[in-house]
Amino acid sequence: MHLFGLVLFGFVAFFWLTRGLRVAYGAIRLPWIRDFAPASDADCPRISILFAARDEEEKLPAALVTLMDIDYPGLEVIAVDDRSHDATGRILDEFAAAHTRLRVVHITQLPAGWLGKPHALQKAYEASTGDWLLFTDADVRFKRDVLRRAIALSKARNLEHLTLMGDVEMVGFWETVLITFFGMAFHIVTDPYRVTHPNSRAYIGVGAFQLLKRTAYEASGTHCRLAMEVVDDMKLGKIVKQSGFRSEAGIAQDFVVVRWHVGLSNIIRGVTKNFFAGAGYSVPLVAIAVSGVLLMNVAPVFGILFGHGWSRIFAVIALVIALCFHTGVDIGMRVSPLYAFTHPLGAILFSYMLLRSTIVTLRQGGIVWRDTFYPLEELKRGVV
Repeated sequence: MHLFGLVLFGFVAFFWLTRGLRVAYGAIRLPWIRDFAPASDADCPRISILFAARDEEEKLPAALVTLMDIDYPGLEVIAVDDRSHDATGRILDEFAAAHTRLRVVHITQLPAGWLGKPHALQKAYEASTGDWLLFTDADVRFKRDVLRRAIALSKARNLEHLTLMGDVEMVGFWETVLITFFGMAFHIVTDPYRVTHPNSRAYIGVGAFQLLKRTAYEASGTHCRLAMEVVDDMKLGKIVKQSGFRSEAGIAQDFVVVRWHVGLSNIIRGVTKNFFAGAGYSVPLVAIAVSGVLLMNVAPVFGILFGHGWSRIFAVIALVIALCFHTGVDIGMRVSPLYAFTHPLGAILFSYMLLRSTIVTLRQGGIVWRDTFYPLEELKRGVV
């Protein structure tokens, strides 16, 4: 038993000493949008902001106010009302009547072979004219100069695709526990710093902010390649990277802000369609992922409490590195570093959400998204 613990916690410590420290070192080297001076008018190519909205009457007006207030020449905003049942369409039309930079596309039917959001974004692209495209969501709020800074960053780094990680508003203990752990896990899994390396398989796409050249988007296949892809934002980053274009992730903080699902229960329900999809609808991969999350983030606590000798030392090494990484994420997400001590709790919640997503999807035989049911077999065929 002692040998088993030694090997187990030795492996966990090795993971954090290699993958954990490398990703953490890369994370502190990511570009921050605040460090790039806003581009002048002469250096600002035409940009089209594209987003899909369905039943977003609660959060949409605040987002639209910031979009209309963005300081950028020649900017157009294409909003797609994707079969909404609430006042979303009316809100968009009223804003469009008052602001010439906003155009609205209304969708009343969804064609076969498409998920609602990728289809809506495809229609937004088809209605756009910009040399650069910014894909975002209907509930995202922006600072006035974010586009000028993003273009300056893109030109300085010679990028064709830039995705930014912004602020997620968190209210209360449980939201903060889960979202901060999710932010840390996102870094560990995606390794954002290596995205810009052409020989790396790393890719990333954050739904709140993905800016890319129109030519790169078209050469990558547009959202037609993502027609049945639930995690379309991440996979947009993937197809752009695989197509040979230069991609990078950056830190936006309060230049890009979103209020995600409200409350822990809504977060859990809201990601039901996503988590199993993120694992490619593979039950073995889910089993490996859950085991890995619990082993790397929860097991060291038990190793410290009940281990002996080198087993305990390895567990201490692993947990200290994990907590330091979590602390860095907390600082980046502008919450108290004390939330790092909720790290094991966040891992347990994260594992539960992944298992729940898998079980619900398998039991239903598919997912329900935007009031439409999509069979699992059809979703599997659409995985990019």
